[in-house]
Amino acid sequence: MDVAVKTGEKVKAAVVPVTEIKKVGVIGAGQMGSGIAHVVALGGFDVLINDIRADAIDRAIGQIEKNMQRQVSKGIIESDAMTAAMESDAMTAAMKRIKPAMTVDELADCDLVIEAATEDESIKRRIFAELCPRLKPGALVATNTSSISITRLAATTDRPELFIGMHFMNPVPLMELVELIRGIATEDAVFATARRFVDSLGKKTTISEDFPAFIVNRILLPMINEAIYTLYEGVGTVEGIDKAMKLGAHHPMGPLELADFIGLDTCLSVMQVLYEGLADSKYRPCPLLVKYVEAGWLGRKTNRGFYDYRGEKPVPTR
Repeated sequence: MDVAVKTGEKVKAAVVPVTEIKKVGVIGAGQMGSGIAHVVALGGFDVLINDIRADAIDRAIGQIEKNMQRQVSKGIIESDAMTAAMESDAMTAAMKRIKPAMTVDELADCDLVIEAATEDESIKRRIFAELCPRLKPGALVATNTSSISITRLAATTDRPELFIGMHFMNPVPLMELVELIRGIATEDAVFATARRFVDSLGKKTTISEDFPAFIVNRILLPMINEAIYTLYEGVGTVEGIDKAMKLGAHHPMGPLELADFIGLDTCLSVMQVLYEGLADSKYRPCPLLVKYVEAGWLGRKTNRGFYDYRGEKPVPTR
């Protein structure tokens, strides 16, 4: 039952947040959005995928099916309700839970909507402005932002108390961690529900305070930026830097290779958030990173970044 709360001369009804999540909306059908939809469907939840481009939704669903098939072939997909011999049936059940949502109006009865659009605050603000008036009163809203203030994003919505940061790692089906970030207004019950939801997906959580780039990217992106400075200053070549970190620090992927995988535009966005949010020159984005983004060489998604992926084998571009 709603409780009346007096705010100045106006009386506003306090909304009871959803505590049981059954249907989840995902906004953004790119690499992150499709990955989130993948794990949510495998977790037993109904999923609606929305994107401004209908073809992106179709591609995402097709990619999810391919990725699940790969998991089946490797024996990764399991289900409590099915034996390992029936893993393909688990995949079929999961795929049936995924549906396209051509407009945000179709997300109206979702219990939770996760925004996974590009790392651009103005775009995210526009999404929330369009989405929130269409949601039922107690629905929770999460953002998959990797760096932007949760408090600031929440303040642009009609439900800051029901808003939370839920940062999945890339690639979502393989990575175990999800960062949970509370905004200043996030209610305890909302945080608890979000944590139970993430746990139900088989993921592990770490809790971050609402500071620029949170935990993972606060550490990871400056390392990548420093690797780009190392290239920019001629200390090492693309191959030399990646080889040094793979063999010298036992990283599974070199920092420049990783930057291409993440997307150089995303790397630049995170570094700009750190630089502007913390006002410390050590976070200044490397000019070479800026130049690559200006050229449209964003990494794997554009077939060129620190490596050229247009041939049979990636070739350094510098």
